[in-house]
Amino acid sequence: MRIGFGVPVSGSWATPANMLRVARRAEDLGYDSLWTFQRLLYPVGHTMGPTYRSVLDPVVTLAYLAGVTERVRLGVAVLNMPFFSPALLAKQLATLQEVSGGRLDAGLGLGWLPEEFVASGAPLAGRGRRAVEFLQVLRRFWNDDIVSHKGEFYEVAPSHMDPRPVPPPPVLLGGTAEVALRRAGELADGWISSSRTDLSAISDQIYIVKDAARAAGRDPEALRFICRGVTKLREAGQPGRAPLTGSPQEIRADVEALAAAGVTEVFHDLNFDPEIGSPDADPVTSMRRAEEALSALAPGA
Repeated sequence: MRIGFGVPVSGSWATPANMLRVARRAEDLGYDSLWTFQRLLYPVGHTMGPTYRSVLDPVVTLAYLAGVTERVRLGVAVLNMPFFSPALLAKQLATLQEVSGGRLDAGLGLGWLPEEFVASGAPLAGRGRRAVEFLQVLRRFWNDDIVSHKGEFYEVAPSHMDPRPVPPPPVLLGGTAEVALRRAGELADGWISSSRTDLSAISDQIYIVKDAARAAGRDPEALRFICRGVTKLREAGQPGRAPLTGSPQEIRADVEALAAAGVTEVFHDLNFDPEIGSPDADPVTSMRRAEEALSALAPGA
């Protein structure tokens, strides 16, 4: 089991100084990875919660972190493909792979918020079929000397896109519906759970991904299964305690249970704790609690 940590990207604690402190402390403590996420818009009156009210761009954030870290992997969970063209995202991620020294994990998804699709000029319908073609074109930009494509959704005149990333970053897909899980097994290097995944039943989703990989002639044991840990440090013995909520000892036991369920990596994401990743939270208190969590939940702690 590899252990990662979500950097401050949401709410009042999401500042460059705090990103730097968390990233360097996580690297010193032996964490395997640092993670960001994407939210373009927060529609007025929406009920999705304070975590999404104020969010920094994940690609720019990872480029910044690439310059202040040396070893730790850098991931995004996830970028929504419909908001990009394959050419633009291929160029951005290839450059990020280059400036990070090959440390990028590219988590990609389909998106779900209608207002973001409208603002991006992207259709909500057919996004699953669009994603399959998007991935084909994206990987061709990373692997082929000359790219030429004319499909249902995308067209590329014979073109070079250099420099190509060496190696190409792993592509990890999100999604919770069975069709999305099977797509991850068929096409991706792994799967990333969402912030709303029922962690007590995550083994069922992993089974679907592996079954799809096996049916596609791929090795299911070669895939990565990454859990976004909505982690909340609280006093021990909370009634009705959710996984990854409670004392450090309880949370570490939850991580062991996730490993037994087939998860290969957990990253603790305090952005989804409303007491930390909210625009109204006190940033000094948030950072103090984050540093406590970094120490208490570190690999080998």
